[in-house]
Amino acid sequence: MPAKILSGTEISAEVRRELKEKVEKLKAKGLTPGLAMVRVGEDPASVSYMKQKGKTSEEVGIYSETIVFPGDTSEEVLLAKIAELNKDPKFHGTLVQLPLPRHINQDRVINAIDPIKDADCFHPVNVGKLLIGDPYLLPCTPHGVQQILIRSGYSPEGKHVVICGRSNLNGKPLFAILIQKKTGANATVTVCHTGTKNLHEITRSADILVAAMGSPKFIKADMVKEGAVVVDIGVNRIQDPTTKSGFRLVGDTDFEALKEKVEAITPVPGGVGPMTVTMLMWNTIRAAEVQTGITAE
Repeated sequence: MPAKILSGTEISAEVRRELKEKVEKLKAKGLTPGLAMVRVGEDPASVSYMKQKGKTSEEVGIYSETIVFPGDTSEEVLLAKIAELNKDPKFHGTLVQLPLPRHINQDRVINAIDPIKDADCFHPVNVGKLLIGDPYLLPCTPHGVQQILIRSGYSPEGKHVVICGRSNLNGKPLFAILIQKKTGANATVTVCHTGTKNLHEITRSADILVAAMGSPKFIKADMVKEGAVVVDIGVNRIQDPTTKSGFRLVGDTDFEALKEKVEAITPVPGGVGPMTVTMLMWNTIRAAEVQTGITAE
């Protein structure tokens, strides 16, 4: 029997409806959550992502501004802008779109954002709070993965979750979220990477398998057990002469093969991707509540 498709598109729409209601309640109390988004250069993917973030902000009622600098902007100018945004009370969340041009030190930029306004949850202070189980905000993609599982009826609690990939963006923070002794987490988590031996053996032991390596169709059907739940974070562009654009997007799993074996799986596109932007909105609203002491309750 074919797997249940875990639609991030549908789940993110559900979350956005909830967030919109929350923002309406906050506005009735005089609070409009604000998000500042900074981009350096005209990287096509970054331009597209920023447009989607702006569109979603408008949908849920968040005030947002997109600040664009030329690609040759100096690091000093960018840091000065971040310092300005840190002090601007109309913005409760700030993000700088990555990747940055090579001449700008990404770590210095991330560290310059006030942790209380760190909408992406990249700042070391927020990463540390997440790891010790006292998070302020949550990294958007890992939080989106958790929400997909919970809202689809596949809570990680008591399950063996195997994460393939150890990036600071996805693998490590997802581990930090799911290992906590909390509702919607409390899982036994194994993180696999390029140095992992007996990878097939480990992935086949997973109740929930998360693919986050950035390698097209890497996870094959013989790497998962019958009835597993698979979440595919990967987004890879591969050539496809049958499409108008000449390419298509695929995940890190062999979706067509896996969907005949597993219980549930996220598609690419339309799986985790839509959740990432939605959870950014969640962070912005949460930050606004904490900074002002005004809540929607």
